[in-house]
Amino acid sequence: MTLAEQVESLPTEPGVYLFKNERGVVLYVGKAQNLKSRVRQYVNGGDGRIRIPAMLDRADSVDILVTSNVKEALLLENELIKQHKPRFNVRLRDDKQYLALRVDPKETWPRVTMVRRFRKDGAKYFGPYTSSIALKSSLSKLRRLFPLRSCTEGTFKDYARRGRPCIEYEMKRCLGPCCGLADEAAYADQVEGTMLFLRGKSRELVDNIEREMAEASEAERFEDAARLRDRLRAVEQTVESQQIVTESALDRDVFAIAREGGELDVQVLHVREGRVIGARDFPFSNVRLDDGEVMSSFLGQFYGSGEGHAPPREVLTSVDFEDEGALGELWRDRFQQAITIRRPQRGGSRRLVEIAERNASHSLATRLAARESVETALSELEERCRLSSSPRHIECYDVSNLQGTLAVASRVSFVDGVAVKKDYRRYRIRDAEAGDDYACMREVLDRRFRRVETEPLPDLLMVDGGRGHLGVVSAALQDARLEVEILGISKERDEDSPSFRVKRSGGLKAERIYRPGRTNPIQLPPSSRGMLLLQRVRDESHRFAIEFQRELRSKVNMTSILEELPGIGPIKRNALLKNLGSLRSVRDATVEALDSVPGISRRDAVSIRRFFDALTAPESALEMPVEES
Repeated sequence: MTLAEQVESLPTEPGVYLFKNERGVVLYVGKAQNLKSRVRQYVNGGDGRIRIPAMLDRADSVDILVTSNVKEALLLENELIKQHKPRFNVRLRDDKQYLALRVDPKETWPRVTMVRRFRKDGAKYFGPYTSSIALKSSLSKLRRLFPLRSCTEGTFKDYARRGRPCIEYEMKRCLGPCCGLADEAAYADQVEGTMLFLRGKSRELVDNIEREMAEASEAERFEDAARLRDRLRAVEQTVESQQIVTESALDRDVFAIAREGGELDVQVLHVREGRVIGARDFPFSNVRLDDGEVMSSFLGQFYGSGEGHAPPREVLTSVDFEDEGALGELWRDRFQQAITIRRPQRGGSRRLVEIAERNASHSLATRLAARESVETALSELEERCRLSSSPRHIECYDVSNLQGTLAVASRVSFVDGVAVKKDYRRYRIRDAEAGDDYACMREVLDRRFRRVETEPLPDLLMVDGGRGHLGVVSAALQDARLEVEILGISKERDEDSPSFRVKRSGGLKAERIYRPGRTNPIQLPPSSRGMLLLQRVRDESHRFAIEFQRELRSKVNMTSILEELPGIGPIKRNALLKNLGSLRSVRDATVEALDSVPGISRRDAVSIRRFFDALTAPESALEMPVEES
């Protein structure tokens, strides 16, 4: 049955329609007041949008889900887009990545905590914050203005048993409720002030502080009045530091779209009491929807993520779309308040939209310029390194160890010059000797190549190392009967220097690129885009490996630490414990004391002492590059 024939059997009721290809994959999800009329418009060519012919060329069937009204269709559309991720729809990432602040008034001594999910648990959520920097800045201001406790329940009870408060109390960033140093009523006032501050209700907060200050002064509680005066000044300074964008003190969210072909950017401004308190842009590629449909779908998903992520009373947009009324009704029912959606034409509201439009255009231009730079870098690498194709997907591996122990490795993944964190992997070396860099690399690659069916190989596999490391990669690929472009990158060494220090040229570390079948390394200019991209990928793999090693070093305990000693087996471990008495004595022993233990050679003693010195050294000691051959 053709699409035209399927249309004639559709109902005229509200609902959701799903265009699918011959394999049943959902291409596009849409909603309509009249399903038959809307889908017929697609099939008969009455919809002139540029994406429609491309979608219909792939479509083999259309399924529908009837709903009672358009509001239900909106909800169902958002859920189906999340579920099927259709290629012709705009998809907004889930709200789990957003940061927020949470205050639970039901706690005896409420505190402010950072969370990533909004839950229906009766607590108050404030956000979303568009970056961790913005969130930490807000927390820092809060702790100066309103010294609520920040400790966990376990820590709170621990200090309560001790009968003395922690250093936060001494720093005047906590009222000390754990030790009975805080009055419940005064603490409740601090909680109320905190929530007013987080809501952006600066005028109400200032009025409350001024009233309390006047009451303290009249009661001749001059120390309290002085403390409230300082808090008032801090609040006013914080409010003044925010950009005033309109004379109207309304709460608004402002949305604007910038577009260039299929590349699109949606900018969101959060305005509270006439001040911008947050902003974020959302990039999209290969978008075939018109701007009105993009805005409708985006708003439905943006505010569809949870109870705490509620719209303000007014939402401003840069484009008109047909679902404004249905969205407004849906939000009114869900969030229990009237919400206006409009496209302003003049005045302060229009200026807000223009600010959002300018920021969207700037973000889009910056992204396109960065993409052009990446394309240039990939083309340069393809040409200069004689690759079979453009290395759009790059994986890089790095091995690191601490004085021949705690050997780890990392894998990072970049697509079109952008890090793909979900494809990062960390490896703890299981079988290879920790000090054998080549054996460690071989172990990691063998484990990687066993997973090619679920994790396809990249366009380019690179390692942090020279010709020897590249040989290990080639051997591992040959044994696994796999083919992929490979590359090694390492810093040039000064062979005349007894320590083989890294050569420097013009203040930059000289880099060399190694490829199979080439005797001499490839030398790219230090400032070339291709070289800078490879360095960025390599540095990220090194950072990721070091981060894992730090985590392991912080977790290692005195029970397992002897098992990490290089060259020390069970017999020698038992001899150390028997003669020195305890794990702590082994750790603190001098080289001479260790050497005096039967079965422990001078070389063992030096190795043990070096290991413990490295283990207790500052983290900067881990930043030393892995020895290369």
